[in-house]
Amino acid sequence: MKTKIAASLIALTALAAAPALAQTQAAAAPAAASATASAGLSVDKTPISDIIKNEKAKAALEAALPPISQYYDQIGGMTLAQVAPMSQGALDDAKLKSIQAEFDKINAGK
Repeated sequence: MKTKIAASLIALTALAAAPALAQTQAAAAPAAASATASAGLSVDKTPISDIIKNEKAKAALEAALPPISQYYDQIGGMTLAQVAPMSQGALDDAKLKSIQAEFDKINAGK
């Protein structure tokens, strides 16, 4: 009986905390997005969905990795650095550095 009561209390506590946790996470998301935007484009921090919103960045990405456009819907929430290990070598360290160099030019306004 005590076990059932304890389990019920734990479940209720978890349910009661869920909205508060969701609000905390939701509040953190815009802050992270604005931090990424202010820091500029990055292969490590900028989600691909944000990269392709910038026409110059999208062009640089597609020039470096032409087949990537067919996967935007699957990898949009990921960064290029997160996609790299799954790319079967198509997005290696040298390619990431090359893309970042192009992003740096865009970030500098060139």
